[in-house]
Amino acid sequence: MNARRSQGARRRKMVGCAVALLAMCMIGRAGPIASSQTGTATTPGAKPPTILFMCPHGAAKSVLASAYFQRLAKERGLNVHVESAGTEPDAIVAPAVAAHLTGQGYPVPIAKPRQVSAEEFASADVVISIGCDLSALPKARGRLVRWDEVPAPSQDFTAADEAIRKRVIELVEELVQSMPKKK
Repeated sequence: MNARRSQGARRRKMVGCAVALLAMCMIGRAGPIASSQTGTATTPGAKPPTILFMCPHGAAKSVLASAYFQRLAKERGLNVHVESAGTEPDAIVAPAVAAHLTGQGYPVPIAKPRQVSAEEFASADVVISIGCDLSALPKARGRLVRWDEVPAPSQDFTAADEAIRKRVIELVEELVQSMPKKK
């Protein structure tokens, strides 16, 4: 029981760090995320921060997460760039995922799964890894958050969908809460 509580506390802390970083990017105060190798920094008026959702095949979990995140972020007024990729991509988006999203009124956010590039992984402001082996990728410049406990949609679609939706809602709500209030 203590291990489960401890794991939950670590996940909340990691998500909190990712939220803080993304919020700083969104308001243009993210100097600390600048890369010493590139000399770049996020400034007001710069491109929106990037959140990268990844799953092994880039065909199910990351697709669900990016679809839910894009809609909710837009509804809540968050200006972010959302990407979806895999470490070993399938040839097509899982038909069950495409059918589920369209049936729920969501556009399928990608036409075809693609492999994440080392550059994209390294440059994303926040990477959400959903069950990926990241050993072949460089160190992420931004925050890395792992949602490894999300079940495979092929094993339990409903549980996977609910877990992803819950985490996306939490992430967006924390981002909204961390944004400065307009006067």
